[in-house]
Amino acid sequence: MFQGAVALNLDAKGRLAIPARHRDALAVDNGQVVLTAHPHGCCLVYPVPAWNPIRDHVLRAPSLDPQAAMLKRLLVGFAQEETLDAAGRVLVAPSLRKFAALEKQVWLVGQGAHFELWSDERWEKQQQAMLELVNTGLPPGFESLAL
Repeated sequence: MFQGAVALNLDAKGRLAIPARHRDALAVDNGQVVLTAHPHGCCLVYPVPAWNPIRDHVLRAPSLDPQAAMLKRLLVGFAQEETLDAAGRVLVAPSLRKFAALEKQVWLVGQGAHFELWSDERWEKQQQAMLELVNTGLPPGFESLAL
């Protein structure tokens, strides 16, 4: 399970060094991971076995439905299968770096079965939105959450 948020740096070639504690669990399929775009403006980083059922589900959606077609273009169209190198780095494709506004400092945020990869600026905005959630009320299903 992937959890926690850590600030990392992309190198000059656009590679991200995956923290050592997550490498084995993330790259369970011969070092391969899938990176893709997310509608909220970040990237997603999946182990291949976790990504494949999601991809298959998305591809079953009707191509002539405009919303389904847009999600296909986003999730499958941006999807890149990459291999972790010997140093545990993975290349973030230029198209994904542009989409998510990823520059030098980025945030790797655990989401259970995958990671989100945020630009520093967009992650800061997400944190502000999280704090404002207290004032707007919890989403359905979280009313009885006890921390």
